Amino acid sequence: MDTVDRSPAFYADVIAQESARAADALDRVTAPAPVPACGDWDTADLAYHLGEVQDFWSQIVGNAPAGPDAATDTERRPDDELVAFLRTRTEALLGALAAHDPAEPCWSWSSNGGTVEWVYRRQAHEALVHRVDAEQAAGLPVTDPGIGLAADGVDEMLGVMVSGLPEWATFAPDGQRVRLHATDAGREWVMAFGRFHGTSPTTGRTYDDECAELVGGAPWEGEDEDVTATVSGAAWDLELWLWGRGPADALTHEGDPAAVARLRAVIVESTQ
Repeated sequence: MDTVDRSPAFYADVIAQESARAADALDRVTAPAPVPACGDWDTADLAYHLGEVQDFWSQIVGNAPAGPDAATDTERRPDDELVAFLRTRTEALLGALAAHDPAEPCWSWSSNGGTVEWVYRRQAHEALVHRVDAEQAAGLPVTDPGIGLAADGVDEMLGVMVSGLPEWATFAPDGQRVRLHATDAGREWVMAFGRFHGTSPTTGRTYDDECAELVGGAPWEGEDEDVTATVSGAAWDLELWLWGRGPADALTHEGDPAAVARLRAVIVESTQ
């Protein structure tokens, strides 16, 4: 079993390395090229997006605990300046993170967030996923980040990007569940489907929407848990598939295929 450090220093290194790999890959593209997993984006859009996201979070951390209202919009540079722009925004993000204690309160859109430490992890995986986009767009081999970081990416996707309801919401499971098993990491995650209900005290909007929540995540213990379907494979293949960057046929599927398709639909909705 491979594990990941999960320390802020480790995630800072991931942000630095993965962002640099993304910028290096984008720098090799002589004219804007399509980004396979990102709809109508081209490589210039990708460079701007990652740089813009890193700029936003450098401001959020720098202004903590103030929220996004204190952040200013990032003006888009000409296409031929965007890779250089990305590199400067990576430096700004790392500088902002280094200037703050990881335990400090910090705004987050996630109920699982609330500290600077959360930003380290979220931005590490943001850089990793978009480095994959850059390599795919540039026609380069996609670099495997290692079992530990890939498994942590699966955990972050399922536990942060998909799961985590606000405190005013309730979750009503409907009995259908999907297990994901990272065969090389000795890890498993169980996602339960259902609906979340509640009224936002901020907007007054009432919700009654489909969702999926992480209800089990532990060392692999076999087939004892009652699930509708199981998806198994290497942690990196799982992460790529979850993010829509890798094929389903790299994985083994057991049980009801409709439940697997349902999980993909919830993930797409959760990561827009």
